[in-house]
Amino acid sequence: MASNGTNGTNGVAKPAHRFDPNFTQAVIDNMGPTTTPRNRQVLGALIRHLHDFTREVELTIDEWMAAVHFVNAVGRIYSESNQTRNEAHRICDILGLESLVDEIAHKVIAEGEIDPTSSSILGPFWSPNAPFRELGGTIIQDGVPPNGQVTKMHGVIRDITTGKPIPGAVFDIWQASANGKYDFQDPKNQTPNNLRGKFRADENGRYWFYCLHPTAYSLPKDGPSWDLLTLMDRHPMRPAHIHIMVTHPEFQGCTTQLYPNTDPWLTTDTVFAVKPDLVVDFKPLKGDDKAVLELEYDVNLAPKGYKGKL
Repeated sequence: MASNGTNGTNGVAKPAHRFDPNFTQAVIDNMGPTTTPRNRQVLGALIRHLHDFTREVELTIDEWMAAVHFVNAVGRIYSESNQTRNEAHRICDILGLESLVDEIAHKVIAEGEIDPTSSSILGPFWSPNAPFRELGGTIIQDGVPPNGQVTKMHGVIRDITTGKPIPGAVFDIWQASANGKYDFQDPKNQTPNNLRGKFRADENGRYWFYCLHPTAYSLPKDGPSWDLLTLMDRHPMRPAHIHIMVTHPEFQGCTTQLYPNTDPWLTTDTVFAVKPDLVVDFKPLKGDDKAVLELEYDVNLAPKGYKGKL
């Protein structure tokens, strides 16, 4: 016998859906006519995915309110604690969001044999105020810290389409000190722009300078970011890394991080930023009284407008 769509007892038709199937679209359609097409696309997708998630897990009122309190706490870290700790940025990193957005924005697969150097997340500690320093100089302006290992870093910046060097490219570097803290986190031990600097490549696209072997460090073990990590039973460690940003007016810039191949946290980086071509080998250096280690790293840039393989 064919079903008549009733519940079999009182003749009342069963609903096809447990939840109102028209609700989400009604929320999306409530955007006004002056909403831009891109905002309509982004916010519409956000609402749709958020509603689908809420139905999928059947989010309880208590869980929803816990999320509200969590978001409020993220904002308070910045407004009440100190304005050098961008807690919302950390949450995005812990969830892998910044790494995913970075990949979408910058992934290029070259048509030739040389791919551009992989990008990685900017993170919250870049500064536009890093000074230009002379090639062959050092970014260690406050002296070598205890347990610090001075490294001579050098390489060539090249065009992926020609293999030729890029004279005048700017190599911007910043890193944490041997205590795992950046300059503005550590005013008692570091002056502004310690372990930061910009270097302009020579006519052969070469750069060289002195920095520190990087040190692994932990994200803060307090506040909402730590609560989230604890909830997921995850560690807070970032593998040791050096931040670099390489730019030239005629090329697509590259912002990335370099990681020692001996670091124990590479496969479980708490912000998911490690990529194979960014793992590097620090080698012992002889014959240089300024450094004990050497890091050679070439950077490959794509010309502006270059799309590569689609």
